[in-house]
Amino acid sequence: MFDGLSTKLGDIFERLKKRGALGETDISAALREVRVALLEADVALPVVKDFVEAVRERALGQEVLRSVTPGQMVVKIVHDHLVEILATDDGAINLAGSPPAAILMVGLQGSGKTTTSAKLGLWLTKREKKKVLLSSLDVYRPAAQQQLALLGEQSGVATLPAVLGEQPLAIARRAMDMGRREGYDVVVLDTAGRLHIDQELMTEVAQVRDIARPTETLLVADALTGQDAVNVAKEFHDKVGITGIVLSRVDGDARGGAALSMRAVTGCPVKLMGVGEKLDALETFQAERIAGRILGMGDVVGLVERAAETIDKDEAEKVAAKAMKGQFTLEDLGDQLNQLRKMGDIKGLLGMLPGIGKMKRQMADANVDDKAIAHQQAIISSMTPPERRNPKLLNGSRRRRIAAGSGTSVQEVNRLLKQYKQMATMMKKMGKLGKKGMMRGGLPPGLMPPMR
Repeated sequence: MFDGLSTKLGDIFERLKKRGALGETDISAALREVRVALLEADVALPVVKDFVEAVRERALGQEVLRSVTPGQMVVKIVHDHLVEILATDDGAINLAGSPPAAILMVGLQGSGKTTTSAKLGLWLTKREKKKVLLSSLDVYRPAAQQQLALLGEQSGVATLPAVLGEQPLAIARRAMDMGRREGYDVVVLDTAGRLHIDQELMTEVAQVRDIARPTETLLVADALTGQDAVNVAKEFHDKVGITGIVLSRVDGDARGGAALSMRAVTGCPVKLMGVGEKLDALETFQAERIAGRILGMGDVVGLVERAAETIDKDEAEKVAAKAMKGQFTLEDLGDQLNQLRKMGDIKGLLGMLPGIGKMKRQMADANVDDKAIAHQQAIISSMTPPERRNPKLLNGSRRRRIAAGSGTSVQEVNRLLKQYKQMATMMKKMGKLGKKGMMRGGLPPGLMPPMR
């Protein structure tokens, strides 16, 4: 998300930083480009106007014009104002009051509401240690209730058993009653969506709200929706009263303006975002970090947190110790690539590294993506255990066999082996410097994207 906006703003600010003193004309020209970049990213026009004017007012102050590094001061002003616009409560979900706390999930059909409900159930179970009950109130979309039941089974979160012919208001009452009787902390109510906003939908959601009295009413909005997401957010906020927004599919090729617009138009924080298809792919939406990503400053804290959740610490230490002794094998590389894929979409991960925006063209040329990593894993899997432990065994005929077995080419096998040798050599050199040398080397062993 925000890829296009990040690239364009990065180019604008790069040009500003190269100049010495900045005059009013320079800042006005840069802000015109910022305005266009925001509009192209699907940020609503009123939000763009307010944003540009607020930045202009601060950028034309003496603080910038007399600064030693005026270009960087402008970037800081834009960053700070982005944080103000996106200001959140760091994804905190309100569960106050006597249990069970009800969370009402609303939104249009196709926004990812049911999947997000299951993700939220798992997120509350794992992170908040809550006992959660999922309940589908969608009796209109075929198999909607069965879908939530299946997702609940996959995530290990309880779901309310469906009763044939039962209507949404009765389901809401039964869910809350079961939550009270069986000691649940939270009941997540997945309401029905429609293809467009209509009075019937709003009336039903309002009635469910009155029955459940939710502590949170979360609007699930598809990040790919663009400008229309703003209209949807405004309608739901006016008619139902939402308390927060969850953005789904932010790992897609989204321009991201919807997040800025919905926050500004409704005044409600974006609390969470879905960052992948897996049920554990739900993250808190933190303004400081998101603003950093938009401006190409990265999100190292987020990257470290994600690594801590998915990487086996003991295993990583063993690999590091082997690498320092010059004993890093293709087997270890395969394990590290597997750990990397568990962390999520590779392009999303790289976007969390500071300054990576400047390398996007080279990354595109090098085909750095999940498919490339899958190819590398397939190549390593097609080797025999002795071959993985001793790459010197890999003569021409063995390489041809591995290429055929992995559905790749001999050139790709050769490329992997070349990359492996470079990594093993680099790690051996860092090993001679001790642990501090390993730290200076950046990413843990193997956790570096394969270049094709």
